Amino acid sequence: MPQKTDMYQNDSELLDELDRLDRISRQLEISDSERLETIKATADFADKFIGGLNSAKAFNKKKAENLNLNGDKSSLRDTLELYRKEVAENGINAASGKHLGYIPGGGIFISAIADFIAAVTNPFAGEYFASPGAATIENEVANWLKTIFSFPEESVGILASGGSISTLIAFTAARDKHRVKNEKIRKSVVYLSEQTHHSTHKALRIIGLEDVIIRTVPLDKQRRMNVAALALQTESDIANGLTPFLIVATAGATDTGAVDPLDAIADIAEKHKIWLHIDAAYGGFFILTSKRELFNGIERADSVVTDPHKGMFIPYGVRGVLIKDKSAVLYSHHYNANYMQDAANEELVRSSSNLSPELTKHFRGMRVWLPLKIHGLEPFVACLEEKLLLVRYFRNKLRRLGFQLGPEPDLSISYFRYPFKSQPDERNKRLMEAIHEDGDVFLSSSVINGEYVIRIAILSFRTKKETIDAAAAMISRCLKKEIECDLAARTV
Repeated sequence: MPQKTDMYQNDSELLDELDRLDRISRQLEISDSERLETIKATADFADKFIGGLNSAKAFNKKKAENLNLNGDKSSLRDTLELYRKEVAENGINAASGKHLGYIPGGGIFISAIADFIAAVTNPFAGEYFASPGAATIENEVANWLKTIFSFPEESVGILASGGSISTLIAFTAARDKHRVKNEKIRKSVVYLSEQTHHSTHKALRIIGLEDVIIRTVPLDKQRRMNVAALALQTESDIANGLTPFLIVATAGATDTGAVDPLDAIADIAEKHKIWLHIDAAYGGFFILTSKRELFNGIERADSVVTDPHKGMFIPYGVRGVLIKDKSAVLYSHHYNANYMQDAANEELVRSSSNLSPELTKHFRGMRVWLPLKIHGLEPFVACLEEKLLLVRYFRNKLRRLGFQLGPEPDLSISYFRYPFKSQPDERNKRLMEAIHEDGDVFLSSSVINGEYVIRIAILSFRTKKETIDAAAAMISRCLKKEIECDLAARTV
């Protein structure tokens, strides 16, 4: 049992206790041979896991068990085996190329090595003074994102953990730039569409803007924001004494992959001095491909968010946010504290702690920087182009199976449903359940235009032509099963 430090009567007793605690605590600094064995066991696990991805199911549904912590020891190999059964092979296998539901992450191996190096060296990346090298790597990744989206050099770039934090950072800067507070909140208007990600609503609520007026702009036939409707709504709001404050456009909607007409939306934002925020979380990196023209106007935004853990196949946990108004970001997030006085003279924007809610943070820039140093950019672009072709290949297969398809996709997300003559929603839902029960390839569902549909989201770097062939075969056998079950029910 722990003892109080004031119980020791003399130095001898204190030194004896220090010796005892030293012997126990040194277990945390493992020996050279133990490190080698640990690395070998981990490498063996990784090799077996990656090597088995093609044959493993993309989805298994079972309750996770035996993961409790009780203070007892276990060997690394036993613990890794437990992890394999209860975590890696349970639920959605996010590392699998057969994950075609939601929006896959991927998880390239060099990023895992980057995380390992970052964790071993453990630099404090939030402050330039504490680790000039780590802070510089984070800033270099942010600067690289600026060049991709043609943002000015003097703009601010931050690497955050994901969509919710990045959107919150951008919206806080927008709020403070436009001084949206007190009685002004209820007269300020935010424009978005039904395709806008829920992190937008969450961020508005967190930063105290729950009571702003939200206008849901209708979509056109391609599921993109209707620019004419947006223009009419902003003019109407201004005429009625309201203040258009924020437009949230989407470059790659989660449901459909659609890219809003960014340039035309930017015209409206510029005319009325409205903050334009573009959510390019999923679609942003397709700007590097043959789809470049879809992103015309993104450089005119006040803020953009994009996810390397999507379009660059990095493990979950890194999103970039770019904001043009440096002073607004600093106003929102910069804070001086006495214990940070040694860092106070450094250029403020070199330290990410001045640009986001995070002070202590994971050195996440390493997981983007190292793969780009090792692989260069070419294979990333080739992967994205491949996904664009694979969704077309998948749609061709679905069409031949008799499915109704959604509109021609902007990027690598599409949707479909089978034209059952009776109870189409209910039967497509049963088809989706059969696909999940099969589990060979993971797909997801949505409701679009009031109809139940099945989604395909192709983004994993491990998704290949043979993956699509396997998905089509799975869908075909599940469809056959549903039709046979329906026929059997009719004949009873």
